[in-house]
Amino acid sequence: MPSVRNREVLGWCLYDWANSAFATTIMAAVLPPYFQNVAASSLPDWRATALWGFTASGATLAVALFAPLLGAVADLAGRRRAFFCAFWLLGVGSTGALFLVGEGGWKLCLPLFALGLVGFSLSNTFYDSFLPLVATGEGMDRVSSLGYALGYLGGGLLLAVNLIMIGRPEWFGLPDASWGARASFLSVAIWWAAFSLPFLLWVKEPGDVGKVDWRAGIRELKGTLGEVGRHREAAKFLVAFWLYADGISTVIKMAAIYGAEVGIGTQDLVAALLLTQFVAFPFSLLFGRLSERIGVKRALYIALGVYASVCGWAYFLKDAWQFWVMAGTVGTVQGGAQALSRSFFARMVPKERTAEFFGFFSTVAKFAGILGPFMFGLVGSIFHTSRAAAPAISALFLCGAAVLSRVKVDRCGTSYLWTTSRRS
Repeated sequence: MPSVRNREVLGWCLYDWANSAFATTIMAAVLPPYFQNVAASSLPDWRATALWGFTASGATLAVALFAPLLGAVADLAGRRRAFFCAFWLLGVGSTGALFLVGEGGWKLCLPLFALGLVGFSLSNTFYDSFLPLVATGEGMDRVSSLGYALGYLGGGLLLAVNLIMIGRPEWFGLPDASWGARASFLSVAIWWAAFSLPFLLWVKEPGDVGKVDWRAGIRELKGTLGEVGRHREAAKFLVAFWLYADGISTVIKMAAIYGAEVGIGTQDLVAALLLTQFVAFPFSLLFGRLSERIGVKRALYIALGVYASVCGWAYFLKDAWQFWVMAGTVGTVQGGAQALSRSFFARMVPKERTAEFFGFFSTVAKFAGILGPFMFGLVGSIFHTSRAAAPAISALFLCGAAVLSRVKVDRCGTSYLWTTSRRS
């Protein structure tokens, strides 16, 4: 029988296992080429890519605008779990409804994808805010990395099943590959709902539940903005994170649909992104250990350099084997970059205001997910090809690394100025 604390950590980490199915099957691997080849088959390829990019940007903008206020209200009312559940249900329900999208159904697919993305992103905001409540100090690096590692493993396992559903639909009593894809969307909703239960049952929210007060939330949000602004190192980190997270988000959201546009087959796209998941599992854990040896910043520099190189290479993408190599390479750094960024920020957050601060962190992350997909949509609309947008994403990683180099931290990643202020 695990201890209460170990059970809370396990429950928290298993939600990464649960919701990563959305990130892999819906956001990255299956839905984008399904949209390109089936739901939007009547549209030119470049227009389908543009619509996908604009939809992802719009949904992300909505999250960015509302996450900080929702976080502040949830903190004041002690209702992190309630807000989490609302957006979790929105995400699960919208994902399951994608089963209804058939050939030519792009007008139904896009709003369902947008709602699912909003539910996924905002539920993550409140989920992340529980990290300082289940782990402390340097333990947050390992717990955060474990969560991402389990997420990549869980998302990868279901993606493998989905790949079989698409490649061998007759094994599941389905008429063809398109029905296999539709059934995979339903399987994501079921997986997400079922494996969220340990988090809901084992991770408790401390404190009393109060009344939701939106005006007080706005006042609290203003205070948070002022607090972050007074601590230059925290503010600089958020700027750096905004830049490189935009690149990471763009790679996740646009890789498959970009590959489909340049002629990579659906089977290769899905299988290569499956490779990303399984490569990312051990490397997410490795980056947690690596940060203890060389420091968080240096570990992040390695990840950002790899990302920049892959994006530059994507301009020349022609053959499936190249996409496979790119996918595997991204897998070595994707989980590490995200996990270390989350735990880096968690050290800076007062425990009593975690949802509010992670709402602000989520806002920065979601604003980071707007520019890159919009660039793909804009470039595709102008040039009728998205190829030129790929190397431009490299600049986001390089600029993020440059700003990160200006953040003063100790070896384990704590901001000097923030730490000093909290002691004063």
